[in-house]
Amino acid sequence: MQANLETLGGLERRLSVAVPLAEIETEVQSRLKHIGRTAKMPGFRPGKVPFKVVQQQYGTQVRQEVIGATVEKSFGDAVREQNLRVAGYPKFEPAAPAEGASDFKYSATFEVYPEVKLGDISSKTVDRVKLEVGDAEVDKTLSIMRKQRASYDKVDRAAQNEDRVQMSYQGTIDGVAFDGGTAHDQQMVLGEGRLLPDFEKNLIGMKAGDHTAFDVKFPDDYHGKDVAGKTARFEVSVGEVAAPQLPEIDAEFAKSLGVADGDVAKMRADVKLNLEREVGVRLKSKTKDQVMQALLEATPINVPKSLIQMEIDALRDQARQNLAMRGIPVKEDVPLPNEVFQAQAERRVSLGLILGEVVRTHNLHAKPEQVRAAVDLQAQSYEKPEEVVKWYYQQTERLRDIEAVVMEENVVEWALSVAKSQDKAITFDELMGYNK
Repeated sequence: MQANLETLGGLERRLSVAVPLAEIETEVQSRLKHIGRTAKMPGFRPGKVPFKVVQQQYGTQVRQEVIGATVEKSFGDAVREQNLRVAGYPKFEPAAPAEGASDFKYSATFEVYPEVKLGDISSKTVDRVKLEVGDAEVDKTLSIMRKQRASYDKVDRAAQNEDRVQMSYQGTIDGVAFDGGTAHDQQMVLGEGRLLPDFEKNLIGMKAGDHTAFDVKFPDDYHGKDVAGKTARFEVSVGEVAAPQLPEIDAEFAKSLGVADGDVAKMRADVKLNLEREVGVRLKSKTKDQVMQALLEATPINVPKSLIQMEIDALRDQARQNLAMRGIPVKEDVPLPNEVFQAQAERRVSLGLILGEVVRTHNLHAKPEQVRAAVDLQAQSYEKPEEVVKWYYQQTERLRDIEAVVMEENVVEWALSVAKSQDKAITFDELMGYNK
């Protein structure tokens, strides 16, 4: 085998490989003889089929299989000899066969992983965000939980924020109806943010039986590209207005949250414990985001396009699944352009490469005792934590996500020891996203 490596620019490489045809022919003949020992064909006893007949029947298929295996093995050998780290999937192209040639030739075009030179983050400042969970935070959480369990009673008054409105509407753009612009007897709670603000504000003040028409301009970055940036005319009729009725915080409410004896004090303690766990996770996430940004800014990196495209494809599939779970199925033939996911994909791939180098350089791999502690913490929020721990350890593949989280936490702790860090208070509403 002969292999020649070319640099096409940046991270792109091309390997030109030549393999003696004699090796391929020898392997083809060997496989055909093996098939002939057990081949069954009409008019012949098993294993007695003439070799020429076997060759005519199976020759093309066997040759393709041998060439495929030869390309795979020779490419792998050439990559190891050249000490290359291939990123993504190579593009193989067979060379045009020359008359009388003694070699089978092909080329493989691919990208390689970049060399990551870690930058200095010692001059970066990272805020350690802090928040103590107290009675006020528990009260705010219980208030939200009451709203989530609200019932609705019809009222004969104008609709206001937090009311549930049943309505029918039809939207047109330049007099033509568009997909998703029509609904009949749709129920919506005002103030939940599920409607465009300009649409929702026109519902405030309407009563059951009212009709109205108004214009709404879709944002330029609206997910529906057919209507993004355009102005639609909506005709709306309201069928019903219902006001929320919130449950009292009493024994029945406590029982609905899993406190069997209805003890309100115990319910508040449980809520506080769960809230402390969630707040802890969010605080860590806030700090981690700052560390990741510091690493990105300090370590510029040339990212393989093939890895970015693979990440874009994964993000696109995830977006389709998320929309489907929210009741907005998107057909496979409906395009979700690369540009929508480009920046996020570049960030994720870059961070993956940088974090890998940080972990290798500073030996920050997840240790078994760290993984076990993380699993125990995860299991605490379940009714039978010991069963959750057992489930994780039944298959090592299930621990990979936990190991990745632990590894990131190790990187954050390392970064905080190197960079400038300071404690910074954050409000409960800001942390939980309630003031958006």
